[in-house]
Order: sequence, then C-alpha cells, then structure tokens
Amino acid sequence: MSQPVDGGVARVVVDLLRAQVADGHRVLLACPPGTPLAAAAAAAGATVLPWAAVRSPGAGLPAEVAALRRLVARNRPQLVHLHSAKAGLAGRLALRGALPTVFQPHAWSFAAVTGPMALLSRCWERLATRWADRLLCVSEAERAEGEAAGLRGRWALAPNGVDLDRFDPARLPSREQARELLGLDSAGPLAVCVGRLCRQKGQDVLLRAWAGLPGSVPGARLALVGDGPDRAALEALAATLPDPGSVLFAGPVEDPRDWYAAADLLVLPSRWEGMALVPLEAMACGRPVLLTEVAGAGECLEQGERLVPVDDPSALREALAARLADPADCRAAGARARSLTVRRHDLRDAVAKVAAVYAAVLEERRIPHPVGWKSPERMMSGKSD
Repeated sequence: MSQPVDGGVARVVVDLLRAQVADGHRVLLACPPGTPLAAAAAAAGATVLPWAAVRSPGAGLPAEVAALRRLVARNRPQLVHLHSAKAGLAGRLALRGALPTVFQPHAWSFAAVTGPMALLSRCWERLATRWADRLLCVSEAERAEGEAAGLRGRWALAPNGVDLDRFDPARLPSREQARELLGLDSAGPLAVCVGRLCRQKGQDVLLRAWAGLPGSVPGARLALVGDGPDRAALEALAATLPDPGSVLFAGPVEDPRDWYAAADLLVLPSRWEGMALVPLEAMACGRPVLLTEVAGAGECLEQGERLVPVDDPSALREALAARLADPADCRAAGARARSLTVRRHDLRDAVAKVAAVYAAVLEERRIPHPVGWKSPERMMSGKSD
C-alpha cells in the first residue's frame, strides 16, 4: 500500500514490486487510481487495487481505512508492506496486526510538522508500533530518529538502492548532448534540483541561497525539476532574485536522467528525509551532490563529505559557489560518487534485504512461504527454493 504516488517513494515502490514480480510473487498494490504510481505498477506487472486516498490525513480517513480493510479481505495477501506515513496510518488502523505487516516510513510523520501536531504524531507512532511486525528504515539515522521519539518496535534496515545499469553514465548522453536535448546552453555551470516542489524539499531555501550566486560564479544557472503545491510561490520568489533568468522551472519529468547528465551538481536542500533517492540516482550517473544534514544524507556520501545545515541559505550559497566554481573538482567528485554508489546502493542488494525482512516476519508468524518463493540468499542466483 502506498500514498504518496509520485516522487522518490513511488520509484522505490515500483523498483521493489518489479523485482518481486520477476521473482514470481503475486504482487498487489493498493494506491489511488489514475496516478503515475498506479500506471508504473501496472506496467511492472503488479495488480493495482484502486484505493481512493489523499496524501494527508483528513475527514476522509475513516472511509479510507474501511476501503483498505475491504481490499485486504477480498484479496487475502500473506504479508502487507505499508509505504510512507499516510499508508502507514490507514493500513495499521485497518489491519491492527491481523496480518504480517511491515511499515516503511520513508521519513517520519512527526518530522514534517511542529508543535501540537508533532506531539500527536509521535504519540500515534508509539501506539502503532504494536501493529507492525517490523519498522523498516532506509537509514540508520531514520531509525535513530524513531528511537529518540520513543518508538519501541522491531527494527530492520534496507538502505535505498538504484538500478546501476539504468543510471550508468556510459549509457547516458554526455553533458553537452544532454543540454542540447533539453534545449539548454552548453556553456556555464548548471546546478539541478530534482524533487517535488514542496516545503520538505527546501527549494525556497535554495532560491534564497541562489540570490547573488550568478554574480560570484558567472554564467551559473539553476534548474528546478519537478512540480508540486509550492510551484506558484517558488516562481514568485524566483522573480524577485537579482538575476531571475538564471533560474529555470523545468516542470515534471517522467525520467530525470537527462537532467542528471546535463548537471554539474545535484543539490537537494531538504528539511527532512529518510534517505532521499534522487541523490543516489545522480551519484550513480556520476554527478556530485550537495545535501543538507537530514537523515540518510551522510550515509550515502563519502566520509567527511560536507553537509549543509538545514534552513541555512548563507551556508548553502557558500557551498554552491565553491562547488560550481571548480568544474574539475565536480567531475572528480562525480566519479567518486559513482564508485561509492556501486559499492553501497545496488538495487539488488536493497531488494534482497527487503526479502529477508519478509522471510523473517513470515517465519515468526509461522506462515508458509508463497509458491515460487526465493530466499534472499538465492535471489541473486536465480534459483528457486
């Protein structure tokens, strides 16, 4: 079950279910119909179960919970994997531990709010741990945040991974070719930010940091790739910059690889994360990344790599200027980033770790493995147990 239906969470879900379908499992995905996630899941071979749920909790939550309960009763899955806070809320209320349940927050709900809402969210997460056989985190930092908030569940770890062949620099256009394909001038340093245009991803901080940067790095440009609820406000903010023409709003794209190839630097100034997928994709493409100090950031970078404080435009501007002013260093850092991603974030490893979590939960519940099941140890060999 998943809500949201776009962005990094959706790509993680599709990568996972595609691998599960390939391994011979019956894979069902409950998500809102007519969405990018629903289309991609169907194309990957999963059965899509229409679940009319909005992204945030609201007055429609009881109906969403009841709908999930009916879907589960009708389709009788052996294990349920809940992706992100909204599905985690509705799914755990619907199931209440009746079926083996894995909850993967993809960043904690209480990180997105402040004041009384944050307190309420922490209380809910503490209560709901009893209805999850595993709390599956994508980074050690995400798990630490959960423990610090008082969550006392059964923990598991499966860092995000990427398809290393799909994001292989050798299969992508060159920097100059990509810029030509995108209609960009081939000259000058280019910073690219790929992500939903929303408060979480911090594009407002990035635009404030960008003010004055083209003056210190001549010809520098910034591309914001994606769409979201904050687009109009961000466009208005960009119009107030000293050089508004240096900022491009590229809109949503189905495949960001050309943008990674065109970039000198990928920047993601998030306010909170679990472990963002976009930086890993860019690194796999051989591009350096500039990240803020959020969960998972330090775990996907080289030891000692600079992280920028959250919500600090001045520090972000300084880091951006230093990176964009040194193209040779960017190229060298990109090569190191590719090597690091190959070693640590192969999608096959991530899929195997999730399979190991499923196997452990089913064993504890004494539920027989599905027909055609491949153990995590043998998934890579292609042999069935």
